[in-house]
Parts: sequence; C-alpha cells; structure tokens
Amino acid sequence: MPINPFPFILTAILAAVLSLAILLILLRTGWAWSIAVDIPNQRSLHERPVPRVGGWGVLPSALLMFALFAPPLCGIALGAVVLGIVSQIDDRRGLSARVRFTAHVVVVAAAVAISAVDVAWWFAILVGVAIVWLVNLYNFMDGSNGLAGGTAVFGFGTYAIAAGESQPALALAAAAVAGAALGFLFLNFPKAKIFLGDAGSIPLGFLAGALGFWGWQHGAWPLWFPALVFAPFIADSTVTLLRRLARGEKFWEAHREHYYQRLVQMIGGHVYVALIYYGLMAVGGVVALLGLQAPAALQLAIFVIWYVVLAVIGLEIDRRWRRFRKA
Repeated sequence: MPINPFPFILTAILAAVLSLAILLILLRTGWAWSIAVDIPNQRSLHERPVPRVGGWGVLPSALLMFALFAPPLCGIALGAVVLGIVSQIDDRRGLSARVRFTAHVVVVAAAVAISAVDVAWWFAILVGVAIVWLVNLYNFMDGSNGLAGGTAVFGFGTYAIAAGESQPALALAAAAVAGAALGFLFLNFPKAKIFLGDAGSIPLGFLAGALGFWGWQHGAWPLWFPALVFAPFIADSTVTLLRRLARGEKFWEAHREHYYQRLVQMIGGHVYVALIYYGLMAVGGVVALLGLQAPAALQLAIFVIWYVVLAVIGLEIDRRWRRFRKA
C-alpha cells in the first residue's frame, strides 16, 4: 500500500511556518540583536554584523512537532534542548572548549544509551564518538549563507522519505526538522538577515546523528545510510580537520580552510556555493534512497563510490585553490 505523504508534508509545513514566525518576531521587535550577534573578523565570509538567532526558531518549532507527533523520540528531543541551551550560553557569553565538549559527550552518550536496541558496548562508544564529531562538524560548516540550513532540509527530508513506511514517528520527526530549517532558510538565503548560531547548528548536528542511530537500531535503514545522506558535510569537515591536525593547529579555532569557504572566496558569492552543496546533497540523497533497495554488497559499493566521487571533487577544488592563490 502506498505511503500517504500528507502527514509528513503537513508536519514540515507547520514547523516551517512556526520557525519563520518566531524568527520574524525576533527581527521585527529587535530582540534578535539582544540575544546574540555575529561580529565579522578577518576570517569571516561576511562584512557586517548579523544576529545569530536561527536556533531560536528551528529548535522550538521542530521539538514541538516531536512532542505532538513523535513521542518515542522525545528523549532525543530533550538532548537537543540541553545542547541548545548550552550553545546559547556560548553564543551569548562564550564557554571554554572543555565545557562545550563535555556537554556534547554527556548528551550524546545519553542518546546512544536510550536508542540502543542490540549493539555491543564498544561499538556504541564508536557511534558516540561519530555523533560527537557530527555535532561539531555541523557547527564548523555553518559559515555561508544557506549552507547549514539547506543541508538540513535535504538531509532530514531524505530521512523522512526513508523512514516513512517502517518508522512513521521517525519520519514525522525528520520532516519537522527539515521544515523548521526551511523556515529559517527564508531569512538566511540568498541574503542573510540572521545566522543559525551555535544554538541552531549544534542541535542540528546532534539530531542528524542521533536520529540516524535511532533509525538504524529500529530498522529504518542500514548503518551506512546517515553517513551517505550527510556525506558532503562529513567529507568537507573531516578532511579539513585532519589537515589542521597534521599541521599542529587548533582545529576548533576559526579559520577559512573548509572547501565551502575556499569556494566562496574563489567564486565570490554564497549563492553559487550553496547551490553546489544542495546539488551534492540531492544527488547523495537519491543515491542513498536507491541504495536501500540494493543487495548488501552493492550498498557497500555505492557508499564507497560516492565518497570517492566527493574525494575527486575535493581534489579539483584543491587544484583550483592553488591556482587562485598564485593569481
């Protein structure tokens, strides 16, 4: 029997409208400027101060949909709330890397514990490390108009499609996150009236990992699926991190070395870069969904091939970047 898409579409629309409404209120009243403001520096890709309040629209609207339509996932929603609060304090006053990292580890460990069905303890630790990394890489990738918000629309939208038949609650939760991100995107792309901020990007990274793990443990998709859906973000941040670590640099400090940052500098605009990543996310999502219907051996091949494709794209960007710097 075909899946009725109406509940998922309606959930996404409700979350989008609520997210946009909250953010418009914050902007129109001027409260957005009192909450947190991004001040450009020499490493920024922007030239003027912009409020960092996107999370104030995305998180409440998405999590309200969790409470209404996806109660089995309210434990994960609570983790996102905790991370949102900690991240807002960081946006407002600044927290040490140690405090932020401790919060990430505790919340992720709790999410893995409540989501696990049948997984060895040592593998649960590996999954926890991977989710903590996803939490942080999503924050690293929030530096260009439309990038993090658009990726959430595509990534969580793919989750919703994949889980629609086997795990409706998970599909509704994912649709809610995609919709909430879309509401934010109206004010962040093509020109940014607001930024996502840590209070938005950190919970989104957590939800991408936590919902991905929950879906695997409850039979919605194989383990490789979330890593393929969010592959452009994962590949960009992981390669950049490894390069900085190899040079002995502090990877958590601000910089302009991500592939998307280099593309913005070379192309001279945020819109084209966002569209490139949207294209990669769309293709990766389609490939991931098709892979669900393939034999296990072919699924592994699809996963590896897609990361090889991303590696080739990265090498081409590196080549053009070297020529750009010499020009």
